[in-house]
Amino acid sequence: MFTSEAVTRKVRVLVKAEYSPERSRPADHHWFFLYTITITNEGDETVQLVTRHWIITDGNSNVEEVKGPGVVGEQPVLQPGEAFTYTSGCPLRTPFGVMEGTYQMVTRDGAGFDAKIAPFTLSEPYTVH
Repeated sequence: MFTSEAVTRKVRVLVKAEYSPERSRPADHHWFFLYTITITNEGDETVQLVTRHWIITDGNSNVEEVKGPGVVGEQPVLQPGEAFTYTSGCPLRTPFGVMEGTYQMVTRDGAGFDAKIAPFTLSEPYTVH
């Protein structure tokens, strides 16, 4: 399992990523990875996750950007001390890659900021890169 962690304006983003063999077909150049993210509001103001921006780089250095509203169909509001956890997935055409990005957050008074998602590895187990 691969992890990453970043804190931006007291919003902590913790990622745990793993290979999903049951959803992968290496013979067809299809590898699938699951990642579980916990977003924790460690500050003293309420924040809402509005949009996401992912940068996904596969083992051949092909880059894909994904932007959209919320995560898993939600735009969670986090009171001070609250956390939101979700699991999603990423298909790749190589057995190795890297994801990173940002969540666009907004405070109750309308101030926006980007919460960093630190780079994390997507890798089939026992693969040398």
